[in-house]
Amino acid sequence: MNISHSPKTVAPPFGPYAHGCEVPMGSRIIYTAGEVGVMPDGTIPKTIEEQADCVWKNLENILKHAGFSLKDLVKMTTFLVKASDVAAAGKVRSKYLGETRPASSTVIVAALVKPEWLIEVEVVAAQR
Repeated sequence: MNISHSPKTVAPPFGPYAHGCEVPMGSRIIYTAGEVGVMPDGTIPKTIEEQADCVWKNLENILKHAGFSLKDLVKMTTFLVKASDVAAAGKVRSKYLGETRPASSTVIVAALVKPEWLIEVEVVAAQR
């Protein structure tokens, strides 16, 4: 099991994440590419909520294919093109992660590769 670290000597996390996440020696690790809100048929949903849901389904399926689950996340990075989408993206993330608390960063960027993409998420997962 991965071990989350948020010491009392540091300000508490500003959301549902840990400041650090320890991976035990001998663990399997998977790194994903940045996943965007594109459906398996290539369509791109219009809203941030729909794209975020698609991103998390894609990540869940990639991890499952490798024998992992979202509970195995140790690090994630979220890229958003609009600061106003932070809350909506976070709500969808919480639906998928529940009590899982990986280390996490969210970055507001000027653009992603395609202008219709609103969110991109990459993760690292580990399990023994």
